[in-house]
Amino acid sequence: LIFVNRAPIIFYSKKQNSVETSTFGSEFTACKQAVELVKALKYKLRMFGVPIEGPTNMYCDNEAVYKNVAVPSSVLNKKMHSISYHFCREAIADGTCRIAKEDTLTNLADLLTKILSRGKRDDLLDRFMY
Repeated sequence: LIFVNRAPIIFYSKKQNSVETSTFGSEFTACKQAVELVKALKYKLRMFGVPIEGPTNMYCDNEAVYKNVAVPSSVLNKKMHSISYHFCREAIADGTCRIAKEDTLTNLADLLTKILSRGKRDDLLDRFMY
């Protein structure tokens, strides 16, 4: 879920091409795809003449992925995880993105990907709908 000036403009949900044996692997792949989307959107906005200042805030609800991306001394065993790790770490190191942990109770992406109770759905909708 990508916002520009507090308005949601892109929602991306896709069945992944690879099969992962863990949630960690699929979340890491999703993080890499999010960084790719952010880089592409920043490039497109620059081509339109929109000035882009500062890093993009990214929120991850998986604590293991957040810690591995935020801490540069992580060790990964699988090649695919390693590729995603280095791609995300590069984006954080060059100031393109900044990553933070998002609590499951306040994750806006759950609104579009999970079946929620009415109360939780209304609470999440109130966070960005006017």
